[in-house]
Amino acid sequence: MAASAREDGARGRNQGRRGCEHYDRRCLLKAPCCDKLYTCRLCHDNNEDHQLDRFQVKEVQCVNCEKIQHAQQTCEECSTLFGEYYCSICHLFDKDKKQYHCENCGICRIGPKEDFFHCLKCNLCLAMNLQGKHKCIENVSRQNCPICLEDIHTSRVVAHVLPCGHLLHRTCYEEMLKEGYRCPLCMHSALDMTRYWRQLDDEVAQTPMPSEYQNMTVDILCNDCNGRSTVQFHILELCSGSY
Repeated sequence: MAASAREDGARGRNQGRRGCEHYDRRCLLKAPCCDKLYTCRLCHDNNEDHQLDRFQVKEVQCVNCEKIQHAQQTCEECSTLFGEYYCSICHLFDKDKKQYHCENCGICRIGPKEDFFHCLKCNLCLAMNLQGKHKCIENVSRQNCPICLEDIHTSRVVAHVLPCGHLLHRTCYEEMLKEGYRCPLCMHSALDMTRYWRQLDDEVAQTPMPSEYQNMTVDILCNDCNGRSTVQFHILELCSGSY
């Protein structure tokens, strides 16, 4: 019989427990890689030196009667419901969050499904309000977040799509805005800066340059439009539509 080690290391301590910090469920996954029992793949990966392949899970253990059985939604011994939602492909058990399995992504997403579409070029499910209104970058979801360098495609953290098409974790995006407003990859503005540009226009207008600099010009490359321009030099900012 396979070892029945759990993440807390004590037999029976999980009895009646509803999942972990990651998922609400009433079963443990039997890891095919090491035969240990963990509430979820994330708990496994946080405690082991290898990763659990969710797609290879074959068996689960009920937290109520402790019977090890074929992966399924309801316990065959005591009829405990392992999860309101169950995906037989990802072996995801959780409370109902309107999840759905996306065949193109290869994993489950939080829905409702009708609120999202799968962009084949970006290779990611996006909100319907972005359909035809976002810049596509091929397989952008397979790149790591440029802020934390962690995976985006399989992350439980929502991805934020920047106007330039690059992706950040939503939490990383919010932290980034505390320090700056540019995409860390291409330096394009990460949000609508129109109001801020107008404030800079006012500051430049109210701060005339000394006479010896008033006719001085410089060549610039705009990060937002990638256009080259010759603009009037100013000590505060250089403007050609955006700063």
